[in-house]
Amino acid sequence: MTNDSASTNVLVVGGGMAGLAGALALKENGADVTLVEVAPAFGEVGAGLQMAPNASRVLKRWGLLEKALDVGVKPKHLVFRDAVTGEELTRQTLGGEFEERYGAPYVVIHRSDLHRILLEACQEAGVTLVNDVLVQKVETDGEKARAYTSKGNVYEADAVLAADGLKSTLRAGVANDGPVSSAYVAYRGTVPITPETPAADLEDVIVYLGPDCHLVQYPLRKGQLLNTVAVFKSASFERGEEQYGGVDELETAYAGCVPAVQEALKNLATGIRWPMYDRDPIESWVAGRMALIGDAAHPMLQYLAQGACQALEDAAVLQDATRGHVFTGAGIDPRGWEAAFSQYNKDRAARTARVQRTARIWGESWHVDGVARVLRNLLFKSRADNNFQYSDWLYGRNEPGVPAEVPAVAAKGSLVEA
Repeated sequence: MTNDSASTNVLVVGGGMAGLAGALALKENGADVTLVEVAPAFGEVGAGLQMAPNASRVLKRWGLLEKALDVGVKPKHLVFRDAVTGEELTRQTLGGEFEERYGAPYVVIHRSDLHRILLEACQEAGVTLVNDVLVQKVETDGEKARAYTSKGNVYEADAVLAADGLKSTLRAGVANDGPVSSAYVAYRGTVPITPETPAADLEDVIVYLGPDCHLVQYPLRKGQLLNTVAVFKSASFERGEEQYGGVDELETAYAGCVPAVQEALKNLATGIRWPMYDRDPIESWVAGRMALIGDAAHPMLQYLAQGACQALEDAAVLQDATRGHVFTGAGIDPRGWEAAFSQYNKDRAARTARVQRTARIWGESWHVDGVARVLRNLLFKSRADNNFQYSDWLYGRNEPGVPAEVPAVAAKGSLVEA
């Protein structure tokens, strides 16, 4: 591309989960879509992620669920345990009634595998993919948006999707804010499952809850890998240090935990840690012909395992909104973007704000000690398997902003109301 403008119906800025999902959704509607990514190559870092039914329903809509199942795992249970005593607090069976109720399975998958599936789907659909492009600002001029890059190139489009993540540059067009530190950091690791790997829990998602810490384990890649995530409150991160020179903080955080938890720490890659941020919810994601999507719109803490899930929901809802206003039986109406973005924003902002706020409170409940820990454990233990009152609002098919592919379930409450 030269310094002259390049024209497209839709420009997507960012090649992560949200950007690829948004690009695929709009390409399926008939748009000419160009996606630009600042990195020199497409890829995803990290380890495993959990795809709850609200997200796997979206993959099912796009014909990608079987590909995810081919490389992922359908765990049998989600189990919570006390990290200090090892006692089981509650469990949810993830097959049978659960899967039937929500219309899709619970899947755990390596981040790079899901990213590859979405990337290949975009390639097959004909999305134009361009690397090494840094978009610094987007301006709306009448019925066009112009995206200006660091190299002096200009992309002109009917609409722009800003999918540039937690530290989004383009979010400044709708909000004057920044990432919020949680004081918690994560170490992650994946190791091969061998005959020497303890057989317990290799078919489940296990969450150990401890004072100021927790640990999650589950299998990946058809049971070939074991994924481990350790999250704890970090004094050095509170001082402003995103990385830290040793593992003494990690070891100290879990010193009071059961041997199974301390043994699992050996599975972690300790060369890099992941500081945990979110942002406060905002009501408007739209500036002229530009709309935010994914973490650029609603970055959230990981306690509900909904970051990628909510990005997929965004894309599906945007697909529906544009199908009604932009992509019609009479062809493409570029004047419909304002109405489509307005509908998308209306359908999504309240729901994702609820997920963001609930994730914060859910995390606080995981990390308590003393009397609060005793009460938390009693509450968890009072819940029976297949009691859906705490999950219908999140996984169900009748919430505003959730694509409804099949009959809805009756909502009965919320996880921890925010």
